[in-house]
Amino acid sequence: MISDRVLARLKTAAELPDLSGTRYRLIEEIGRGGMGVVYLAEDPELGRQVAIKVLDDGREARVLASLEHPGIVPVHEAGVLPDGRSYYAMKLIRGRRLDAFLAQTTHLPDRLRVFQRVCEPVAFAHAHGVVHRDLKPQNIMVGEFGEVLVMDWGAPGMGTPAFMAPEQEAGGEVDARADVFALGRMLEVMLRGESRIPKPLASICRCATEPEPAARYEGALALAADIAAYLDHMPVRAHRESILDRLLRFVSKHRTLLALVAAYLAMRIIVILWLGR
Repeated sequence: MISDRVLARLKTAAELPDLSGTRYRLIEEIGRGGMGVVYLAEDPELGRQVAIKVLDDGREARVLASLEHPGIVPVHEAGVLPDGRSYYAMKLIRGRRLDAFLAQTTHLPDRLRVFQRVCEPVAFAHAHGVVHRDLKPQNIMVGEFGEVLVMDWGAPGMGTPAFMAPEQEAGGEVDARADVFALGRMLEVMLRGESRIPKPLASICRCATEPEPAARYEGALALAADIAAYLDHMPVRAHRESILDRLLRFVSKHRTLLALVAAYLAMRIIVILWLGR
């Protein structure tokens, strides 16, 4: 009787792609997702390692080939394997997924800057008529040198329930605002663990995840602009400020200057009291 371990190995071996008709040499599997399996391979002609993604159709490769942006992984080559499955070779990204990055990064501004960089390629894709449809932390890579890349393009309509807009979940037509909803959900994930979520950020999350598409940010750039305004201690479009909010924002923006003024006044008071003895 064949053991479960042997059966598992045989199944894995059977799934390995036949790259004999390509220029690449298979090394090992490095990842799996809803859109396909990713393998580490070597390109002997150029002396470099690449990532090979094998999937049932070539839609994702065609989408990626039409989008050239620093935040979207470039495609080197695409084709069809002997077994009929599509594949494409892409730049090998060394780093970690966004969920792993968040587990190791507690500084909120650092998280928000990464979020801004996620919004940039998404906005670029929207400008070229492409909607991602499955944005989530597992589909974002943070490279070894801080580069941020959005992965797994080309989903025909599927998504992940926790990040899916209501209209997408209902099976209706979706546009860029469905991705805005998913970005809002992603922002909520990035804010988890904060003892107190700042009101402007809470307002940004609410605006991005409104049930009605028309009530959300019109696009990823508008969402990123509000994050930038928050980081720069400027008014946030999605948040209606009270007088207290404005005061707190002013104090936060000019903290160093106010500390110097307070220190100067304290010294003056000490000198005056000393001379008046």
